[in-house]
Amino acid sequence: MNSATGFPHLTDFDLHARLAERAGVVLVFFTRAGCAACRHWAVLLANLCQGQPEIAVYAVDVEQNMALAREFEVFHLPALHLFVDGEYHAEIQCEARLPSLRDALDAALRAEAREAP
Repeated sequence: MNSATGFPHLTDFDLHARLAERAGVVLVFFTRAGCAACRHWAVLLANLCQGQPEIAVYAVDVEQNMALAREFEVFHLPALHLFVDGEYHAEIQCEARLPSLRDALDAALRAEAREAP
């Protein structure tokens, strides 16, 4: 568990393997300690999961996992990337409000998968 977010964490060494084993919808939350916006999003994502337990969230600390930050072209924090059944699907960008997040997630899930960055 990532102590800053409360979500299980992924690293440069295990993200792809762990996501390949995970069926269903997964949000990968790129964050770092000390990021106020990231703390707000962590609460928002926890609230999303309470209402939709079929969605899993994993955290990536970009300070400790710079290779993943580069791979996913993370330039601003927080960043969210959607995976479905272990495959990359889309980056999620929206206003930091639960209804906006739900709408963006639903729209991304209805759309065709995009190529991973």
